[in-house]
Amino acid sequence: MRIGMGLNYSGGFEETVAELTEHEQAGLDIAWVPEAYSFDAVSQLGFIAARTSTLEIASGILQIYTRTPSLTAMTAAGLDYVSGGRFTLGLGASGPQVIEGFHGVRYDAPVGRTREIIEICRQVWAREKVQYEGRHYRIPLPAEEGTGLGKPLKLINHPVRDRIPIVLAALGEKNVTMTAELAEGWLPILFVPEKAHEVWGDWLAAGKAKRDPSLGELDIVVQASLCITEDEDVARQMLDGMRPFVALYVGGMGAKGKNFYNDVARRYGYEAEAEKVQDLYLDGKKEEAAAALPEDLVRSMSLIGSRSYVTERFEAFAAAGVTTMNLVPLAGTPAERVALVGQAKAIAADL
Repeated sequence: MRIGMGLNYSGGFEETVAELTEHEQAGLDIAWVPEAYSFDAVSQLGFIAARTSTLEIASGILQIYTRTPSLTAMTAAGLDYVSGGRFTLGLGASGPQVIEGFHGVRYDAPVGRTREIIEICRQVWAREKVQYEGRHYRIPLPAEEGTGLGKPLKLINHPVRDRIPIVLAALGEKNVTMTAELAEGWLPILFVPEKAHEVWGDWLAAGKAKRDPSLGELDIVVQASLCITEDEDVARQMLDGMRPFVALYVGGMGAKGKNFYNDVARRYGYEAEAEKVQDLYLDGKKEEAAAALPEDLVRSMSLIGSRSYVTERFEAFAAAGVTTMNLVPLAGTPAERVALVGQAKAIAADL
């Protein structure tokens, strides 16, 4: 199992990257840079590539709507080049609140667009002349839709790799099935290992049945907060500290009936609780929404507790097929966070 970490640079980007080099020395395998409606991820990934030497870097995630497929491929190839072949392209659809609300672009056909983007990216990386006739993208642009001067082109540079790993953030049936068929990795969220198979197992199996063997095994990338402590009061505080994050997703990420994360909680069997959390959150009662989350839901998706308990949770995630664990180390100082990552690396090595 690889150990990864999502970058949180609320305290300052340069400080975070300086700490990241220490995590690299402690055995961190991969770092993910988000792109929501903050600074872009690409510039920061390039900065990290220059400051590290062995650490893999990944977009976590680039949304699919605001870059053309060819630009997405060029960007991935460029990041793979400056990092010496250490880049993973994380892609996802985001949601209409961000895509239409911040970017002013129509949110439509996320599954179909993602499939076509993957196919076009792989054409670009193989340095083929890009010619694509899809439902959502047609390259070159047909003459009747433009000047008529477009012609098939191929990437000028030779990429470091002609197959850059693609990891898809996916939760719904069609998207998860497509991920298991086409992508190198899958990035779910709010992952409960004991219940994951009953929620996603059939969809993953359907996609894997059509999977090209050359893609290898599907890398399952899961995020979990980490705190190794023998003090039960500290563990309780850390679990309570997770509640606002989980409530944001279950309650606030989307409108009523259009919240993918709320749907996941419902599929886990928390239908009434998920509805209550959403109602409270959308009414502006965020603290009450966080308090209404079932304790076992919050606990089961985390790595918080004694060393023996955290080891058991690592084993549960591994048994559910998780191959990359993205950690959120919960500690007050950089040294303590680095130590936590080192402990997690040791636990993962013994699985």
